[in-house]
Formats: sequence, C-alpha cells, structure tokens
Amino acid sequence: MQPTAKEEYLHARALALKEKKELEAKGLSPYPAVLDEVFPGAAHASSFELPVQEIPAERIIGTRSQGRISAFSASFLPLPDVDSEFAMKWIALLDAHLSDAGIRDPIECIEYLGDFYVTEGNKRVSVLRYFGAVRIPARIKRVLPTDRDTPEYAAYAEFMEFQKATGLWDIRFRKPGDTARFLAEIGKKPDEAWTERETRRLGSAFRGFREAFLQLGAKDPSLLPEDALLLFLKVHPYEEFAAMSPAELKKALASLWGDVKASADPDAITVSTLPGEDEKKSVISKLITAQKHPVAAFICQRDPDKSSWTRGHAEGAAQLAEAMQGAVTVRTYFGADTPELAGELIDEAVKDGAELVFTTTPPLLNAALRSAVKYPKVRFYNCSACQPLSSVTSYYCRTYEGKFITGLIAGALADNDIIGYIASYPILGVPASINAFAIGARMTNPRARILLEWSCTEIDCVKKLREKGAKVISNRDVPLPGAHNLKGYYGTFITDPDGGLSPVASPVWMWGKLYENIVRSVLSGGTGKKEQAVNYWWGMDSGVIDVALSDLVPGGVRALAELLIGRLKQGGLDIFAGRLTAQDGSLISDGETPLSSMDILKMDKLLDFVEGGIPEYDELLPISRALVRELGLHKDRIPPESGAE
Repeated sequence: MQPTAKEEYLHARALALKEKKELEAKGLSPYPAVLDEVFPGAAHASSFELPVQEIPAERIIGTRSQGRISAFSASFLPLPDVDSEFAMKWIALLDAHLSDAGIRDPIECIEYLGDFYVTEGNKRVSVLRYFGAVRIPARIKRVLPTDRDTPEYAAYAEFMEFQKATGLWDIRFRKPGDTARFLAEIGKKPDEAWTERETRRLGSAFRGFREAFLQLGAKDPSLLPEDALLLFLKVHPYEEFAAMSPAELKKALASLWGDVKASADPDAITVSTLPGEDEKKSVISKLITAQKHPVAAFICQRDPDKSSWTRGHAEGAAQLAEAMQGAVTVRTYFGADTPELAGELIDEAVKDGAELVFTTTPPLLNAALRSAVKYPKVRFYNCSACQPLSSVTSYYCRTYEGKFITGLIAGALADNDIIGYIASYPILGVPASINAFAIGARMTNPRARILLEWSCTEIDCVKKLREKGAKVISNRDVPLPGAHNLKGYYGTFITDPDGGLSPVASPVWMWGKLYENIVRSVLSGGTGKKEQAVNYWWGMDSGVIDVALSDLVPGGVRALAELLIGRLKQGGLDIFAGRLTAQDGSLISDGETPLSSMDILKMDKLLDFVEGGIPEYDELLPISRALVRELGLHKDRIPPESGAE
C-alpha cells in the first residue's frame, strides 16, 4: 500500500530532524547556507542571467537570505510540524509532483562560485530532493565575486568556461589549472567544441565515478571526487574509465583509495629525515622479510653512457649489491624513456621476481603509480620529493646541506664579493639550496652578492655570470662520486682570465648509501603505513650526501668547512636558524620557530640578498618542462600540456 502524502511528509520530517541533530552534534549549521552571509556584497556585485537549464540538485546548498531557512534542514528536508501551514503547502506540492502534471515550473536561484542559492521555489526543491531528483530546472542569475585576484576565482573562471562549453555543472575543480589538466587527460583542448554525445558520455561517466566515490565512504569535505578523478585518470586512461561498469569503477577506485586519501591532504605527508623513522610492520614488509633475500629492480629512463644522472643511480645500485651481497639481488633496467616502455620494463622486472622497484627519475612517477596498483604486493619507490601518494614512496637528498658548505667556501674565495649561482630547475627543494648557499656565503663574506641564473632557461649560464663579474660560480650538484673533477660541469669552481675553470668543492650524491639505507629499513620491517604518504628526505646524517673539497680550498676555510660538515653529519646544525627575509619583504623564518622539514622542502621564496628570481614555466627550455610538471614549485601556474612539448 502506497504511503499517503501526510505519511510522506512525516517521513521527510523525521529525516530532517535526524540530519539536524547530527549536524548540531558536529558543531555545524543544521540549516541551508545563506548567500548574504557567504557573500555580503552579493546584492551589489556584477551579475547576469543564464538560460533556463537543469542544475544538479546536490549543488543547491542554500537560499538568498535568512527568510525561512529554519524551515529546512541543510539538505532542504522539511522541519515544521505536520499540522503547520508550511506542511500543508509542502503536501500539496507533493501531490502535484506525483500527478500526471508534475512539478514543471523552474525554480529561481543565484549561482555563486558554482553553487546555487534559491530565491523562489524552496518547497519545490525540498519535495524534489526528497524524491531523489538528480536535476532540477532553474532560472539562474550568476553573481561574480568582487575580488577576482584569488586562486579561488582563477579556478572558478576555468569552471565557467568548461560549463559553458559542456553544459555540465557537476564537475568543478577547486584549484587553478586543474580543469585544464583534466581536459588534457581526456584529450580535449580548452577551446575545443563539445558534441552532445561527448557531453552525455562525460556526464554519465563522472556520475558513475562520483557514486563509487561516495560508496567508498568519502566523508572528509577536503576529499573531492574531482580530485580523485584526476588521480584515477593517471592510472586508468579516459577511454578505459568511460567504459567501466559501476562494479568495475568501484573496484578500481578501491584499489587506489589509499592514494586518493593521501593526495587529498599533501600537508599530511610524513617526511622521514633519518632511516628507520617510519619503521612499522606491514603485510608487505613481513612478506619481504620472510624471504630474506629480496630482488631490487632499478628502472632508469636513459642509458648510463649518455646520462650522468642515470650513471649515478646505476653505480648506486651496484654499490648496494656489493654492500649487501647475499642479502639482496639487484637488477637494473635502462631505456624507460616513454610511459609505455616504463610500464613494460616494470612488468619485466616484476616477472623477474622484483619485490622492490626503484624508479629513478621524477617523470617515472606515473608509471610507478600504475604499476603499484597493478602489483599491490610489490613495494614501489620514485626518486622525487613531496609526493602525496601512499602506494609509491618518494626519496630524495637534502642537498641544501652540501650547498651551505660550498656557499661558505665561495664567500671566502670571492675577492670581489660577486658569486654566481646556477640553479637547475624551479622545483621542490631548489630554493632551499639557493638560500642555504647564500647563508653560507654571507657567513664568511657579509658583503657577498649572489647572482642567480637558471640552467633550464639559459644555454651558457657560466658565460653570462662571468660577464657580470663573477669569478666564483656554483654549478649543478655532482650526481655521483668523482664527477666533481669535471671542470665547470658540476660544483663550485673558480674562473681565470683565460677561461679556465678550477673545481673547488661540491655536494655529492651518495646513491649507493641511500639505497642501502632503504633496503636495510625494509628488511627490518620499515615501510611506512600503507594509507600514509611517506617521503624519504635524507641528508648528511644518513650518509647520502657528502661534500668533495679540492686542494684549492685554503686551510682555514677547509677547517671551518670540515667542522660544519661534522656538525651536519651529527644532526647538530640548523642552517635556517635566525630571522630570514625574502625578496618581497615577507619572512621566510621569524627566527623563533624552527622551520620544519616540509617548510624547507616547500620553500618557494628567495632571500633578499639573492639577485635573480624564480622563472615561470613559459621561460623554461622545452627539455626542462617535464620535470617541472612533476615537481614544480607553482603547479597551479603551469599550463596544460600541448602537442608542442
């Protein structure tokens, strides 16, 4: 027997009271939002009318003014007593909805930043949402924010263009650049026209994805289906995603759920600054430990004869094999220079028995993530920094410690107070190295000027710096022990009038020691929690960074350098202690609260006595852009990929 209209109202009201009680218990407002409170200047802001169209019911979150919001719970369910005048009108609308005529008149609402606030038709919204309406016809007035110089508005501007092109209100990214990145993932250009078929297909696929997302229990407001979809598409390309059944979607998303949760809060990354800090027994670590002789595979993009970076990792893998002979088998694979080849090499490595897979460059991160989902019993690592993923552990070295040492040497040797610094890429960790070098230089030469150039934007930075008067120049870090003798290519060097470059000192990456630390940690049971993003960021106190000094370093300066190297190896020196001011006058450090590892890693401003800035993406050489896409300081300002890159 069908319930009567009055019984339906009583049921709706019971749901409303339950929702109200739950929200009040959480300290949240139990009523719909009010636009006049969200945006007090709405009445006087720029606005324009949009065509009548259907809008997502879930995006109707409030009313224009206070009015009678206390008559509704937050999701527009009715609260007044069943004998009230309000209830009589609600029941009449319910009867109309169930009749052949139905509720046809569109509501009137204001759209602000992608959400809707009802100006007329609250009860229609209530009845329709109670009966599970997915979409509700509406007359829409769009109100624009007065402050348009914010990341929030930049993301909204992208959404407006996307919605205009597709007619879809459902998909709304909150961070600038994400809409463009999403379009790139699905193979559409920002200004490309959409067919009705393409729109229907995307809308249907996203609604299925969102349903799977909600079924998996996403209750954290910072956890959004759009953000999860961006990550999902890195593992499952759009054509594959759009063809998935609901069951397939839920299963595929469940396998990536730990990464979804980790990526929702990048600040929750656990930065391990010493081997052993993250040691927690897990199923994977127990399986590997039980075998007592794991196979470690190293996946490299290029050939070691053509890349000093690859050669450094290959030598590190060989050193691991020698240091842990009989405890681990090491295999190295070269040529992963496309996503397809990377996937094939990882498949080969796993087939060869790999339980630990190290992907040795940041651009291999996506291949590592896809494989981590494919092979959940294999532990994956990627040589990169600050990656919010639980399935792939990132690892990198604290090079800023070595740069501090070479900075103090450069300061002592700069007889004209001018020091050149050639930075590599505007990526995580690099500003910290620049600033640490500058702090070291000022320690031995308070008048030192640091002239900054970028190898990712300029072919001959050395020539440019020499023309500016720099006799002492710091170039890129040494990727492997012994390479500091390659004059001018790495480290800090002195120039002479004839064009000669004499090496003085350089930080050195000790990859073999880093890999030994990781493997020993795994064998002792340390892998980190599977649902937590763990990043290894080790330095001199772990033996993974050292500083090579040449005979050109004067005795007194050498003694100071060796003293401070010893302090760093003991973990007893805070390079960024003290008040530090950025170029724009803001504080990098207030001198009272020590900077955390994450503060240093994400440092994106330069000290006020560094001359030169951080380049924008369009200033980079094309060959430099892939790495910046993965680890760039300001990812929200990076445009989507184009076929030209």
